[in-house]
Amino acid sequence: MTETDLLQTLARGEDSRHQFKRDATNADGMAAELAALANSGGGTVFLGVADDGSVVGLDAAAVRRLNQLISNATSQHVRPPLHPQTHNVQTAQGLVLVVSVPDGLNKPYMDLQGRVWVKSGADKRHVTAREEMQRMFQRGGLLQADQVPVRNATVADIDERAFGRYFERRYGQSLSATGLPVAQLMENLQLAQGGVPNLAGVLLFGKHPQRLLPVCQIGAVWFPGTQLGDTRYLDSENIDGPLDEQFERGMAFLKRSLHKVQAGRGFNTLGQLELPEEALVELLVNALVHRDFLVSATVRLFVFTDRVEIISPGHLPDSLTPEQIRTGVSNRRNQVLAEHAAHILPYRGMGTGVPRALGAWPKIDLVDEPEINQFRAVVWRTVQTAANTSVETSVETSVETSVETSVETPQVPLKTPEAILALLAEQPSMTLSQVANRLGKSTRAIEMAVAKLTESGRLKYVGPKKGGHWEVM
Repeated sequence: MTETDLLQTLARGEDSRHQFKRDATNADGMAAELAALANSGGGTVFLGVADDGSVVGLDAAAVRRLNQLISNATSQHVRPPLHPQTHNVQTAQGLVLVVSVPDGLNKPYMDLQGRVWVKSGADKRHVTAREEMQRMFQRGGLLQADQVPVRNATVADIDERAFGRYFERRYGQSLSATGLPVAQLMENLQLAQGGVPNLAGVLLFGKHPQRLLPVCQIGAVWFPGTQLGDTRYLDSENIDGPLDEQFERGMAFLKRSLHKVQAGRGFNTLGQLELPEEALVELLVNALVHRDFLVSATVRLFVFTDRVEIISPGHLPDSLTPEQIRTGVSNRRNQVLAEHAAHILPYRGMGTGVPRALGAWPKIDLVDEPEINQFRAVVWRTVQTAANTSVETSVETSVETSVETSVETPQVPLKTPEAILALLAEQPSMTLSQVANRLGKSTRAIEMAVAKLTESGRLKYVGPKKGGHWEVM
């Protein structure tokens, strides 16, 4: 760093990464300052600089004294020890000692009193919140949230039959044949501690996991438009139960909210999901297995007309980036849960899930949002374009009508031309896309069916494209 570089940096003032000090004489105070930087992403302390950013300078003797003070503070007053880099910058007013602290790899760093300090703007603060402390220990590898015993849980909360089926399938032996109680077997598999089931044990094999872990569920909403703030919805569900049930019900919600496309098949065939099921499976499993359980939020599924969002509580751990996970780099946040989930869910681990999802459907955005502590996978849907048929399909009504239709029209059990006629007889102003949503068909399939009904004289559209209606003959 040159004097010019230094002066430009000082002119920007103090912030969470840059701290100014005229001098330092106390090793404990210096240790707290450096530990706060290491716990908060790293930063720089400038010694020989006033609070307003003006250079006061140091002489050579002061620089030697401060280097010794920093050495003592980082090796003897911080646990684990820190290893900052120092260098001197000559200015017209004297030397400035620049102390560079990297982002700590062994968080949390504590002072001799066992206090954890973090940066709060240009100042530092003592961490006292239990959840924040747990998160720091988790990042430092000192705490695995999935292995924490669940408060008030007992072995009676475990579905012994479900655990027995898993144990026999994986190890080829019944529970009774082991001669050991369930509590001991769970502890041997790191699913309990001291006879108390941990989070992984309750979430995988609990009778009613959400009684003990209320945020460990999925919140799913199907919106009629593209905006999250829309208060209207076509469907919603709170999906609870053990992890395998959450996965199955989550996939069922996605399947009934998305279109089916014929993809060259005959009209009467079942059709396939508009988005590859493999991609949705991989992303949903990752959200369930790798979420941050120290964040009090649910996994969320949002279905919009243009996209599907799968949101996992907790941003990417450590320095992992979306670009890295696209290439298969992984970091298991919940090691025990992931290890057992590989034998219960369609989860393979090893960082291969996201690359498989992208291989099946490249139109996926991976968005890490550390400021709100969540990770989003955005799966973009294709826009269905109408083919030339004898029926104009651009009849438009408001989203409000779409929602009212979805609520008020009785469910029709038959996904056939007769079902289309029944719907349009009840609600003549429905658009074909609304009919498709109600019957679980693709818009293209409904267009083809309506064309045949029109040609056969069973259905007719009356009036202008906007404001007209259907007549069932």
